Amino acid sequence: MSQSCKKAYITTPIYYVNDVPHIGHAYTTIIADTLARYSRLIGHETMFLTGTDEHGQKIEEAAKSRGRTPQAYSDEISGKFKTLWDEFDISYDKFIRTTDEDHKLSVQKAFEVMYEKGDIYKDQYEGFYCVSCETFFTKIQLYDDECCPDCGKPTSIVKEESYFFNLSKYEDQLLAWYSDNEKCVLPKGKKNEVINFVKQGLNNLSITRTSFDWGVKLPESINDPKHVMYVWLDALMNYITALGYGRDEEHMAYWKDGTSVQLLGKDILRFHAIYWPAFLMSLELPLPTHIGAHGWWTRNGEKMSKSKGNVVNPKEVADAYGLENFRYFLLREVPFGQDGDFSQKALIDRINSDLGNDLGNLLNRIIGMSGKYNDLHIDSKDLLKYHQKEVDAANTIIETLETYIFDLQLNRFLEDLWKILTLANQSITTYEPWTKMKEGKKDEAMALVALVANLLAKVSIMLHAVMPKTTQTIAHALGFEITQTTYIDIITNKEALKPFTITKVPPLFPRIEDEILKSPEPTPTQKEKKEEKKTEGIITIDQFFETKIKIATILEAQEVPKSDRLLKLKVDVGEEEPRQVIAGIKEFYAPGSLVGTQACLVANLKPAKIMGMLSQGMLLAAKDKEGLSLIRPESPKRSGTAVG
Repeated sequence: MSQSCKKAYITTPIYYVNDVPHIGHAYTTIIADTLARYSRLIGHETMFLTGTDEHGQKIEEAAKSRGRTPQAYSDEISGKFKTLWDEFDISYDKFIRTTDEDHKLSVQKAFEVMYEKGDIYKDQYEGFYCVSCETFFTKIQLYDDECCPDCGKPTSIVKEESYFFNLSKYEDQLLAWYSDNEKCVLPKGKKNEVINFVKQGLNNLSITRTSFDWGVKLPESINDPKHVMYVWLDALMNYITALGYGRDEEHMAYWKDGTSVQLLGKDILRFHAIYWPAFLMSLELPLPTHIGAHGWWTRNGEKMSKSKGNVVNPKEVADAYGLENFRYFLLREVPFGQDGDFSQKALIDRINSDLGNDLGNLLNRIIGMSGKYNDLHIDSKDLLKYHQKEVDAANTIIETLETYIFDLQLNRFLEDLWKILTLANQSITTYEPWTKMKEGKKDEAMALVALVANLLAKVSIMLHAVMPKTTQTIAHALGFEITQTTYIDIITNKEALKPFTITKVPPLFPRIEDEILKSPEPTPTQKEKKEEKKTEGIITIDQFFETKIKIATILEAQEVPKSDRLLKLKVDVGEEEPRQVIAGIKEFYAPGSLVGTQACLVANLKPAKIMGMLSQGMLLAAKDKEGLSLIRPESPKRSGTAVG
């Protein structure tokens, strides 16, 4: 999607009301919300659609087993999805339900158009039907000759009169579409799977049922009341029925003239990348711009299931760790299209490291430096005089970010955006504003503060679609609001912040030490393995993480007078000012050889006095008969990076 595009249409699948929302539903919806928010920020007229799929035999049977009507059961489960998205502040423009009367009218119109065109015909159908998946399979597709290849449940042979859609007619057109549109299905590997499936040959598609009633009836013009539409025809049409197809087509411009991004899980890709575009071809409507299929989530390396009790409830996680932290984790943790693994440890690591150390701590450092040096006032007047190189580097990174957004490489988008935070934190270490102030170079010190404030402003604008409330808090502290106008000023036109007085805010990401939610009990097999491994002296992971180890950059090193073994070091561990560390390494390292290098520092030791000098930490080292070596990172890391 480019700046020239004026309309954007973002959709999630409509979620089937056979269960309550889980982490997979949240993942899809948060990706879509991020795209919609970004599209609005850059000035696109945006429509964001989500909703629920409520028809079919499975829903009819589930309702009956609970003594409910299908409508009452659908109302209950659909309501849970809508409530969660509202609590998650999902910025959808329309929540569609397939039980909506307007939806039914539009689906009937589409059926009528395809029938009159000759793409729908009546015949007899016999096949192996999976109620759970609402799908027919050929015998060769079955698992163990009778079970569904997707869910593993037994199928049943169904023979009934049915209306068919002439899917095979569109086989060549579909292959041409895949060939001519590089990014019509994302990621590329999923597109190849779809192409291979189509090349095997397509069978015509049964699109009605007579064995149950809970569905959309055929149009009156067809005059065949015993048939209801098959759930996939009904459901897939929602993307255009929500825009008024066949009724009031005022909003159909989003589909006809805009760029569409349709997000879904990989388990329903075939329906969206084969059936759906074939239906659109029959209706002579444009095809989707992008269909994006993401992977599944596991928990602690295991597949989620109710029987294991390890299904991730997205509301519980968001309530415990913060909604915007959860949003960031989902988008950053796994490349789009690949399966992801949820664990509280991984989430805590992202919050403490990426968000706490890199993002939140940078704002704290700006507040601290500006307060100490210039009464919280920040002026960008000397920004380019002293820091043109850093500003240019940040702008170069930003120029590549939008491509990642609309190619659905959101983890890569965040990874590259974080390079600007690294640049900001490294600039503080490189230019040492505290030293500039001591040398009387206040203009240079304040230019450095202005640099990091401007870099953080750029990051907050680009991050806004992912963490909208957090970034507005940052922007407020930096004296502006995130709007389309400020996007144009600061991102597009590369303007600097106007002079402002920074507003102090509490720490954005308080450090989390322990898991907040109760984890599922390990299986007996896992417990047995743990018992076998127990030996004296073994500590738990929680005990290990009580020790905070950080990467320290050595800024200065001096010999301690009257000592044969001590050096006095000044080290940067990502805080407002450097620490002083007294280390017994003089006989192994010359002071000059240490400056500019990095080592691992135990950062949460109680400060101690050594020969009357304060030591604020301990460097880690290994010593044997060959000598002593400091424990160092394999490659340079940002000062203050957590180890462990």
